Amino acid sequence: MEAADARAEEAEALVDEHEGGVHQDPRDARLAELESLVAERTLDLQRVHAEYVNYKKRVDRDRDLARQAGIEVVVGDLMPVLDHIELAKQHETLEGGFKMIADELQKVAAKHGLVAFGDVGEEFDPTRHEALMSAPLDQPVEVVTVSQVMQQGYSLHGRVIRPARVAVAHP
Repeated sequence: MEAADARAEEAEALVDEHEGGVHQDPRDARLAELESLVAERTLDLQRVHAEYVNYKKRVDRDRDLARQAGIEVVVGDLMPVLDHIELAKQHETLEGGFKMIADELQKVAAKHGLVAFGDVGEEFDPTRHEALMSAPLDQPVEVVTVSQVMQQGYSLHGRVIRPARVAVAHP
């Protein structure tokens, strides 16, 4: 039986050689199929990994934006309190324990990135100041300058959340 099988395989090999083809081992075909599947799965895995990385970046960015929005809401609610503290400091009516509380509140606001701006003598910047009226300064000015501050402006991490309300002096 084995001799017949051996002769059949020889005959098949001769026919394949005669026809120009090479007889392919079924194991080679299976190996090629498995290599193709591995390559396909590898590409799928790389795609899923890239999607995950992008998803993680998007979630982190959205989380930071939501956190920042929450801070803006709280700081926005605190701005009138900070305005009153500043008025009390200007009139020197802030003393004792109230002064300590006011100082701590301003430190906390600054820690979260809140910066007050709007001082007399600053150059007027329409992106940071809101001109309510014109009022001259004692000395002549070369550019439009803040001459009086009615209400301080505030920026949070470099973004103006309330412009300073000011009077301006013109050259």
